[in-house]
Amino acid sequence: MQRILKTEPEHQPGLPEVTEGARILAVDDDDRNLMAISEVLAGVGEVVCAHTGEEALRFLLKEDFAVILLDVLMPGLDGYETASLIRQREQSRRTPIIFLTAINKEEAHMLRGYGAGAVDFVFKPFDSVMLRSKVAVFVELHEKTLEIQRKAIVEQKLLERALESQKSRLEAERALRAAEQRQEAILQSVPVCFHARSLEPPFDARFVTSGIERLTGFSPERLTSEPGFGLSRVHPDDLPDVEAALLGAKVAGSYSCEFRWQCADGKYRSFLDQGVILHNPVENTDEIVGTLLDITERRELEDRLLKAQRLDAIGKLTGGLAHDFNNLLAAILSGLGLLERSTALDEQGKKVLDLTRRSAKQGADLVNRMLAFSRRQHLKPEPLQLATLVEPLYGLVGPVLGGLVRFEWQIDNSVWPVLVDAGQLELALMNLVFNARDAMPTGGSITIRAENRTTDGRSDELGAGDYVVISVIDTGSGIPADLVAKVIEPFFTTKAVGKGTGLGLSTVYGFAKQSGGTLRIESVVGRGTAMHLWLPRSLKQPVRSVEQGQVSQPRMNGNGAQPSILLVDDSDALRELTAASLRQSGFDVTCAAGGAEALARIEKAPQDFDVIVTDFAMPLVSGLDVIRFARNLKADWPAVIITGYADTKAIGDLPADVPLLAKPYKDQELVNSILLAKQTFGRS
Repeated sequence: MQRILKTEPEHQPGLPEVTEGARILAVDDDDRNLMAISEVLAGVGEVVCAHTGEEALRFLLKEDFAVILLDVLMPGLDGYETASLIRQREQSRRTPIIFLTAINKEEAHMLRGYGAGAVDFVFKPFDSVMLRSKVAVFVELHEKTLEIQRKAIVEQKLLERALESQKSRLEAERALRAAEQRQEAILQSVPVCFHARSLEPPFDARFVTSGIERLTGFSPERLTSEPGFGLSRVHPDDLPDVEAALLGAKVAGSYSCEFRWQCADGKYRSFLDQGVILHNPVENTDEIVGTLLDITERRELEDRLLKAQRLDAIGKLTGGLAHDFNNLLAAILSGLGLLERSTALDEQGKKVLDLTRRSAKQGADLVNRMLAFSRRQHLKPEPLQLATLVEPLYGLVGPVLGGLVRFEWQIDNSVWPVLVDAGQLELALMNLVFNARDAMPTGGSITIRAENRTTDGRSDELGAGDYVVISVIDTGSGIPADLVAKVIEPFFTTKAVGKGTGLGLSTVYGFAKQSGGTLRIESVVGRGTAMHLWLPRSLKQPVRSVEQGQVSQPRMNGNGAQPSILLVDDSDALRELTAASLRQSGFDVTCAAGGAEALARIEKAPQDFDVIVTDFAMPLVSGLDVIRFARNLKADWPAVIITGYADTKAIGDLPADVPLLAKPYKDQELVNSILLAKQTFGRS
């Protein structure tokens, strides 16, 4: 490697004059090219020569260059690779690179060079005037940049000295009042103010900065002119702690307390008050001086975070337990169905069986409600016209409202269709209606109405778009303001023990959030409550679906044999009970105790099974793996997946033609899913 220092040749007309100090890095594996470049650029700057890309990178680690002349073809690192590495270093990424090449004049190669970071190309043999002109422009730009930087540094130092001098003069001249005004101007942008108060009760304010008006709505004069005014606005529950903290300041020399304070608008905000004891030399007395910081938003964020963490923890717990509970409940319900069909029971036996089935279904309902507020239930949203719910909903709630409650439905076809799970919406509305009924023990009215609304997305809860707001309005006792935010929390209830689980409103809220909406509450104690259920508008019109009841009994295969089922489940009890139920329904069932056994049976005799019915979650080989393997043999193999998991996102790659059945399910639901899978492929 060599470094060739610039000389002073005579200036060529038309080329810019250049100042001393610029360095040019020339990279070429041919010494003759390096010598020619050095001669041409003599006087433009100090030319530093490198024979390889590696050598050029070592130079760049030590020095800065005004421009880099880079040969494209070199042994080892070529020009493109060297340019890319140069661009990756912060110190050299902005250094101009001019590629030198004797070939590759095609557009593709030039685009590659520009993509690697080149600003220009010079083709060999190069014209000396052109090369010198191009390099001189970048050198001059580099020198001017350095000059600007030097001037900026000098100006910055001069400015700093001027400011320091000015600051010293102001500090020597300013009075106490001028300092207070400057401090007040700075503090106007933060939620804090300074104060001084007496050391003895009622701890009246002697001095308060003007920031207090922005925080509380009261002027400083209001607080300093009325002794005891500050303590009179502290929330009664917080007042004892505040007085104790201020009294303790005499002994400790400082204090810190947090309290709620009623502002001019009547609302309470949370403040952090901290201070110390200070001697006032003017009045020769001790007083308390401190800061008042508005922490309302911080506390609200902390509460929201704790609530979110609590809901997430409950949701994870619920999602995990739901799988095991659903498996147990599915086995119980399937076993009860088998007993009912295969055993002649007397009246007492039927009563015991009905009570057992009802308890099992209540357990399933409880799991579903827990999944609802944790937003992990399996929803099937479809376009729905709300007016179609009036008759079924009235039929469900009418008999239990009693004669003292007047129920009115005010929804017609002018309301947009919504994208929602119709069954879950019915349950949500029933919860809201029953809550309204319980709030009116002496009677009243319940009104359900809906309206079209459009939001701009400024709310934290809702994105921009069209929504339908379903309002359930009652004339009951109302909800106190401090409980409105709590009533949607799981297991929170104001009802007596045994009268409520605290899951009603939380499940409605969870359902609304999972559906893409929210639940908002307006309530006035003594006048009533309005529950506003926001649901997203459906851009598609509802379509009538075929009733499941139309699909009932299994049909025979073309050869007269019963449809054959491969049933795959790792739960021994549930597998045997399900198999027995399917055999009673007319199916020929072969069982596999897991995914691995199922794969072996399918590979050995794929022609033996018409439909695969498989559990989703199994060790080693999942239900999806079984279906994928089977469809590698026959692409149109009908299949059904059953699952006890609450979070169906884990089955996100489920084929569209494979029905998904959630545990616990009714025996007929499984039969219908099997027949639906067969019909999807047109089998008979």
